[in-house]
Amino acid sequence: MKEIRTEVLIQAPVSKVWEIFTNFKAYPSWNPFMTYLKGKVAEGEQIEVKMVPPGSKGMIFKPKVLKFHKNKEFRWLGHTGFPGLFDGEHIFELMDNGNGTTTFIQREKFRGIMVPLLKKSLDNGTKAGFVAMNTKLKQICEMA
Repeated sequence: MKEIRTEVLIQAPVSKVWEIFTNFKAYPSWNPFMTYLKGKVAEGEQIEVKMVPPGSKGMIFKPKVLKFHKNKEFRWLGHTGFPGLFDGEHIFELMDNGNGTTTFIQREKFRGIMVPLLKKSLDNGTKAGFVAMNTKLKQICEMA
């Protein structure tokens, strides 16, 4: 297993961050990493996400939503190929710091036989994509 974890402190209340983060229709206009997210976002539903790490053409995934808890957490599980080959559990967590700020955490747990072969790509491109998205989300939330 491998995990990538990033976080950013946003000078905005958790409700504002959640509102902007979950406006999936607006992703093409601001999100440099997830250029779209389509489908019914609810636990047990399958969605479609296009992820474009810096320097890549991107990939389309069709993960299953595991959790969608307002103002707290959004989590899905996706597979490349078949389960066990390259699986990713993507997790977004919002922590209300109690002072009008929010800590936005984006992480992903990777499992499968292909993970060791993709370690460098995950450490570089994928992590950079997380950071780019977090940074842009912070900018938008703090301007709103």
